[in-house]
Amino acid sequence: MMDIYQEAVQYLESQHVPVEAEAEADVLEEDVFPEEAVSCLLSPLHSDSVDFPESPTSRSLEEMLERRLVVLRGILESEEVYLRELEALLMPMKALRASAGTSQPVLSSRQVQTVFYQVPELRDLHQSFYSGLKARLSEQTESSPAEEREMGHTGFQLMVGDLFLKMVNQIGLYGGFIENYEEAVKVVRKCMHSDPRFQALAESMMSNNNGADKTRTKYTFEALLYRPLDRVTKTTLVLRDILKTTPAEHGDYASLQEALRLSRSFLSGVNESSQCKREVTLSHGMRRQLMRDGFVVDASEGEHSLRHLFLYTDLLLCTRYKHASRGKPDSYRFCWYLPLAGLKLRWVAEQERSQDTHLRLHAIRAKMYLFRQQLQQHKAGSRGINLAARTRKKLEQMELMLLTHFPSYRLELHSPSDKSHTFLLSSLYELEEWREAIHKLTADNIETVPPDLLTLTSACVKLRMTQQPPLHSLNSVEDEQSLCGTLGVAIHSACGLQQPACVYVCVEVDGYEFCDKQAQTHSSVHSLSPHWDQELSFQVDGARHLRVLCVSQSGGQDDAVLGKASVQLDSKTLNKRWRRQTLQLGEVEVTLSLKYCPHPLEPPSSTAQELPVFCVPIETVAHQEGVLVPHVVRCCVEEVERRGMDEVGIYRISGATSDIGALKAAFNSNLREAVTRLRCAEVNAVSGVLKLFFRELPQPLIPTEMFQRLASTLGIQDINSRLVSLLSLLESCPDPNRHTFLYLLHHLQRVSENQDVNKMSMMNLATVFGPSLLRPPVVELGHNGPTLDISQEVVVQVQVVFWYLQCNNLPEAQTSLQHDTDAEDETTHM
Repeated sequence: MMDIYQEAVQYLESQHVPVEAEAEADVLEEDVFPEEAVSCLLSPLHSDSVDFPESPTSRSLEEMLERRLVVLRGILESEEVYLRELEALLMPMKALRASAGTSQPVLSSRQVQTVFYQVPELRDLHQSFYSGLKARLSEQTESSPAEEREMGHTGFQLMVGDLFLKMVNQIGLYGGFIENYEEAVKVVRKCMHSDPRFQALAESMMSNNNGADKTRTKYTFEALLYRPLDRVTKTTLVLRDILKTTPAEHGDYASLQEALRLSRSFLSGVNESSQCKREVTLSHGMRRQLMRDGFVVDASEGEHSLRHLFLYTDLLLCTRYKHASRGKPDSYRFCWYLPLAGLKLRWVAEQERSQDTHLRLHAIRAKMYLFRQQLQQHKAGSRGINLAARTRKKLEQMELMLLTHFPSYRLELHSPSDKSHTFLLSSLYELEEWREAIHKLTADNIETVPPDLLTLTSACVKLRMTQQPPLHSLNSVEDEQSLCGTLGVAIHSACGLQQPACVYVCVEVDGYEFCDKQAQTHSSVHSLSPHWDQELSFQVDGARHLRVLCVSQSGGQDDAVLGKASVQLDSKTLNKRWRRQTLQLGEVEVTLSLKYCPHPLEPPSSTAQELPVFCVPIETVAHQEGVLVPHVVRCCVEEVERRGMDEVGIYRISGATSDIGALKAAFNSNLREAVTRLRCAEVNAVSGVLKLFFRELPQPLIPTEMFQRLASTLGIQDINSRLVSLLSLLESCPDPNRHTFLYLLHHLQRVSENQDVNKMSMMNLATVFGPSLLRPPVVELGHNGPTLDISQEVVVQVQVVFWYLQCNNLPEAQTSLQHDTDAEDETTHM
């Protein structure tokens, strides 16, 4: 077997990064200082010496801006060096990961994961920041002196605050790296002593300087692992330097000030963690730790208020965030807390919005759309950076209003002491994350030590992991991979349920909320293997993630999320062809297809409603639903087969006209609501809706032009020849008509199999459905062809359907279109 180390060497050499140490004069040796690395594990990261910058000095404005430019160029050079170090650290990862699956691995899969934990994410974060900063500085150097005079001073046009703010908003990645650092170093040291192959690799890591092979810096593995730790401690200092050289009236000043505040807050939180200050010993030996935090809408006092919620090991703390004014730190004010011991949770979807609420929602979305268009126009111009900042602020305000006043879900909390609180969220996925985190802790019978509320609330600034509300406009740097256009999601089926249930699938997308970002399938029939074949369509702008949840509905009980998964969206891999994949949602597998059509979005419409299905040609209904058999037909058939097969006179005895009318109106406006009503309606009303759908088709299910040919087949004496002729004529029907007819015929055959109980023979069923499914052509003026009287027409209608029901070899109906692509199916396990 080939030596694993040689494989790693070959991989590195293929990437033009030599592994073997060369005795060259141009290779710079860099020592590792073990005491420095060890000290960082034993003592906190020191940020106490870092303060907000003093007032600008008396140097001239031009000098400040020139100095600012020098500082930014220095930061760019430093980022370039840091990126090369991260690339050098990641270089052997692929080979080490490949060797983990062999009989003689250098590192196990778990060790590889430990050693490189969060390093790829840190590399991507800094690569994005570096690319953005380099592009801004390149534009700066390309401006001519005449343009500089025209714009006042070029330093005021150079805006980079959004880049720093975006990077600092993701600085939490370093938290995971820091927590894992000690374990990663232990693995590296252990493997260096036990495996000479790893020792040779770990002592000869190379990094190219400026892409030149002749100027290489040699590191040890441990030295490269220490680089992110060293880097994050300097972030606050770098921000302090750039803010010192930024005039207070500069458009970047507020963003840089916020970035500095967030950076200091992060380092303070790391200090608290390293000093174990975020823990307190509980009565049974556990320690109070912060498990999760985030922004929610509190509805406990009858009003919607944005609050910052903190979940600790033994309690839930709700606070009100107070943003810092200049020169003062951020702070939190106590609102309420609930012990987790005995806490009961219940979630429900918010009630249907009123017409007034829809109009208010539309007005806010229309304003957001307008601000978004203005933001893109400002970015296109050379003078619009300040205008863009103001427009983005307005967009944030609109998003915050949507988040606060138009949530979709309600999570109710009830404690044994009869204290109850309710908070609202816009995302079922986020709600389920909160519910899972709380339920996991309450299941352990946690005992609560009465907290020092003042101390606990004051510590929130340092402990918080979530810095800002989940507003898309806060991600100010656009991602080329995000989606803008129409995203289609076809939900096919699910499997893996532990017991039969009525199940629906909820789909969410992120991005700007000009249109609905959430949609749900209708509830399936009670089954172990539910299927929907239902298409959902989203108008998206800035979408990066798709979230899918499988939810079970049980009669008389609350809905329960069976599983969830998140899928990253990439405009480069999605296109107008359907891409089929299977998602693992816990124990449940959901099969779906995705397609994407990029285009500029139209302004949001205030009348976005589902298209009607009754009194509409069946080809139109099938096309708008993306199926071959309309959902109204399938849902009614499934419901009749679930609880109507033993009903005497099913399809002959009609349901109440009012119930049928209500179900018809529901199917014309909201499929999900219609299916929910269908589940509890009288079964004769369900069968009546199905008959009404076929009766109100503008053109009959069997095309009119086929009437005479079908009537002629009834004269064929040989029964087998007659059936063959009938099936042959059926092939000439349009696809939606043919497959819907076949689907109905198979259903009616199953109904007739139970005729001893329900008294519905094939002839009875043909008598009920024949006049609706087959109609004679209208006699036009001057028509000379043969005509039938009404009694003969009814005989033909009934006999044609009857003989189709007699066929024992009816083709199977295809209910949905095939969502095939050139690529093979992809299974995604989340």
